[in-house]
Amino acid sequence: MNITHRPVLLAEAVTALINGPLIQEPDAAKNILLIDGTFGRGGHTQALLKQLPSSARIISFDKDLDAIAVAQQINDPRLQIVHDSFAQMGQYAEPESADGILLDLGISSPQVDEAHRGFSFRREGPLDMRMNTEHGLTAAQWLEQAPQEEITHVIKTYGEERFAFQIARAIVAKREQGLSPQTTTQLASLIASVVRTREAGQDPATRTFQALRILINRELEDLELGLKAALKLLKPGARLAVISFHSLEDRIVKQFMQAHSKVEVPRGLPVREKDLPQSALEIIGRVKPSEAEVLENLRARSAIMRVAEKRLGSVT
Repeated sequence: MNITHRPVLLAEAVTALINGPLIQEPDAAKNILLIDGTFGRGGHTQALLKQLPSSARIISFDKDLDAIAVAQQINDPRLQIVHDSFAQMGQYAEPESADGILLDLGISSPQVDEAHRGFSFRREGPLDMRMNTEHGLTAAQWLEQAPQEEITHVIKTYGEERFAFQIARAIVAKREQGLSPQTTTQLASLIASVVRTREAGQDPATRTFQALRILINRELEDLELGLKAALKLLKPGARLAVISFHSLEDRIVKQFMQAHSKVEVPRGLPVREKDLPQSALEIIGRVKPSEAEVLENLRARSAIMRVAEKRLGSVT
C-alpha cells in the first residue's frame, strides 16, 4: 500500500516560525536552530529546511522507527535525526539555544493506515498501538492485566467516553472467558456491542481507541514535559508553535501558554506594574485549517495551532 501523509497547517506552521523576530534578524542566519518535535513523514521539517540558510540546523525527533527510517533518507547536513520523544529534547540542545520549536501532536496517516500498527479500528491488525515498537506494553497486553476500574478511568479520561464503564466491563468479561481482544477488529466489535448510540458519522470505537493510544504512548505526559523543555530551550524572542488534534492536548497547550504569559502577584502586595518581573511568553495567536485544507484532508478538521513567543528579558 502506498501511504502518504499530508502535514496539517504546513504553510501556517512554517510562517509562524520563519517570521519569528530572531530568524528575521540578518545576523541570526549564522546560528539558527529549529526543533521539530515530531518528524512524521518530514513535511514540516523539509518545508522549514527550504526556508533556512545553509548554516542553519534542525533537530527532528520521532519515537516511530518507520519515521526515523524515512528521515534517514534525507541527505541534508543541516538535519539531525533523533529517535526519541520530544519530551527529551533538553538532552539534545542547550538552554536558550533554539530559535523556534514546532510540536505536531497526535498520530500520522501512515500509523493509522498501516494495519499492523494496530491504531485503526477499521483495519484488522494486532492490537499494538505503540509508536515506538521497541519498548513498552502493547494495548492488548495492557488490557489483559489492567483492573476494570483502571480501564474505565483511562477510557473516560483520555477518550472522554460516556460509556467507559460499560466498555471496561465488557472487556474484563471477555478476559475472564479467556477471550481478551488481541486484534483491532475484535476490540472494535466488542465496543460496538455495548455502545448503542454515537454521534453521526463517528464509529463507536473512536474514543476508546484514542484513549488507549494516548495511554500506551504516554502522549499527555510527554506533552507536558515537552512544553516545559521547550520553554527552557527557546531563546528570548523565539517562537513555540504547537498543533493539536483533540481537546485534551489543546487544553494542556492553552493552559501552559496562558500560565506563562502572565505574572501572578499576591493580592495586596505593594508592587508597581513597571517593577513586576517579565512573563515568559507572549501569546501570538491561534490558527485553524482553512476550509480548502479540510476538504483536501479530513484529518485536518480538528487541528488547532497555538503560537507563543518567548519574551525578551524573561526568566524561566
